[in-house]
Amino acid sequence: MSKNAKKGWLIAISVVILLIIIFISTIVGTYNNMVKLDEGVKEKWSQVENVYQRRFDLIPNLVNTVKGYAAHEKETFQAVTEARAKAGGTFNISEQVLNDPAMFQKFQEAQSGLGGALQRLMVVMERYPDLKANQNFLALQDQLEGTENRIAVERKRFNEAARSYNTYIKMFPKVLIANMFGFREKQYFKSAEGSAEAPKVEF
Repeated sequence: MSKNAKKGWLIAISVVILLIIIFISTIVGTYNNMVKLDEGVKEKWSQVENVYQRRFDLIPNLVNTVKGYAAHEKETFQAVTEARAKAGGTFNISEQVLNDPAMFQKFQEAQSGLGGALQRLMVVMERYPDLKANQNFLALQDQLEGTENRIAVERKRFNEAARSYNTYIKMFPKVLIANMFGFREKQYFKSAEGSAEAPKVEF
């Protein structure tokens, strides 16, 4: 084999090795970015769970305070208690919920049901002026309102993280790597049906 042929082979082999290194580096870099974005979504998810847990923990105190003034509103208290029980069953869930649309929907429906029950409880509270002047009740109401605001903020942050992740894994050629390593689309929080309309307060 002539020197020129050997030189040609060496150049060809070097180019192939260089292409393989670039290819592997691209896969590794893309994979690492997917892991980073996935962990970001999980971190935002844990914040969502934290604020829902805070609301969950406030409810018994709120209900007990209201009961002292409106013991006969049994139907409302029962609705709140049942909604809380349903929501409570969804708290200790695995990260699988982020990849399973049915589980995510179940979680969201349970939280929406609890939110609706709390709205009905708030309507009941409006009927009792003495209750609205109670310091314990006012403190609990402030905490609950603050928690509802935090829930909205954390859901928004979660949706933003999920959108960044979903966009990244759907772009070509990243989608090939995502499919190869099992990265799946994350679900979004959506507004509950009818939430755009203000609740009716009737006495």
